[in-house]
Amino acid sequence: MRSSPAPLADRWRQSPASGSFPLVPLVPLVPLVPLVPLVPLVPLVPLVTAPSEMPLRYLTAGESHGPALVGIVEGMPAGVPVTPGDLDEHLARRWLGFGRGGRAKVERDRVEVLGGIRFSHTMGSPVALLLANAAYEKDRAGWPETMAVEGTGEGIEPITLPRPGHADLVGAQKYGFDRPPHGPDVRAVIDRSSARETAMRVACCSVARQMLRALGIEVGSHVVRLGEVGTDDPADWRRQRDALLTEGGARALYQAADASPVRMLDADLSAQAVEHIQATKKAGDTLGGVYEVVVTGVPVGLGSYAQGDRRLDGRLAQAVLSIQAQKAVEVGDGWLAGRRPGSQVHDPITRGADGRWGRASNHAGGVEGGISNGQPLVVRGTMKPIPTLIKPLATADLATGEAQPTRYERSDVTSVPAASTVAEATVAWEVAVALLERFGGDTFGALRQRVEADRERGL
Repeated sequence: MRSSPAPLADRWRQSPASGSFPLVPLVPLVPLVPLVPLVPLVPLVPLVTAPSEMPLRYLTAGESHGPALVGIVEGMPAGVPVTPGDLDEHLARRWLGFGRGGRAKVERDRVEVLGGIRFSHTMGSPVALLLANAAYEKDRAGWPETMAVEGTGEGIEPITLPRPGHADLVGAQKYGFDRPPHGPDVRAVIDRSSARETAMRVACCSVARQMLRALGIEVGSHVVRLGEVGTDDPADWRRQRDALLTEGGARALYQAADASPVRMLDADLSAQAVEHIQATKKAGDTLGGVYEVVVTGVPVGLGSYAQGDRRLDGRLAQAVLSIQAQKAVEVGDGWLAGRRPGSQVHDPITRGADGRWGRASNHAGGVEGGISNGQPLVVRGTMKPIPTLIKPLATADLATGEAQPTRYERSDVTSVPAASTVAEATVAWEVAVALLERFGGDTFGALRQRVEADRERGL
């Protein structure tokens, strides 16, 4: 019987007496290289994480009328100061605004931290969050049965009238809820595509927002238009906004906006907007609008011009448009930049007596070449009117194909004030991701040292 050959790693040990191999070690047939330890021939991975390998990420799960929403935040450095109360502050602000619907009277959002935070600081491990849906039990609409995890759904009335402007029809077509065996019934689409999901998104993003706050970076917003009431030129509100930013950064901005029933800085416009909402509700219609998010304390160098997906302004646009019902976004002067000559659009560069670089204005919204320039970031989002109308639009029944008026699912007359606070959260998250890409750090202390070193250099 022929003996099996010796393992490759042992063959060099065989002596010439065996008549098999010379007394030299076998090496891979590769070009000669300097005498250094052999390493696997794989591309070197840079220490700085690329945008496609996000240093931070979060996931949300749960349905609007399920028992709870859950979230996981991964990649947060250890040592970031965070308490549940910090997150609850912004969850409460998400309910602000005249014109909200009945659910605002039911929910009292308080986040429960299940892991990742100890003694009011992050641990470097994933942060696990839970947010109960009060409507699940309090609504008396049979949600425990309608959204049951087990069973066949027998006896539960299917929803077969997709609402125009919602994800109902396209979601059902995509995931098979428009036909047997799981349809026709769009309830599964309604409950996950609902803006209720943004409650957990605000909670997750607020963890990152606390990291920014500890570094002197604040995020705020205000509403500049509600339906027909408002203005489109930043020059109309710039003086009032900038006075607040000078007084206390973006935090002073959002606190001033929160004092208005519609989150507008101008008292006269606020009063007009309230009347406009009341008239719109009476007519059975809904309103959209425009809001502005501002970030102060931003260091130079977040983002990059090197690749399109690393440009900060593109990523901020995605942060806004990822929110339900948002249809347009502007950075800096936005649409107005297309109407004006370059002399009125570009910001002259300045150099102070202390050697620090600056800009004489901020038409660019704090971003040049896809990179933050040290000025406040300015992003505006446009929200469409909520498509769930008291006075129904036309649709067709998924089961019969028959044309019918759509059904009414509890909703608001307008959610623009609430959307502005959600946009604060998503913009804060994107700034935090870009910050960690630039500075890195497994601990908050290391991150803070690097950010402060850049600031001492005048960046």
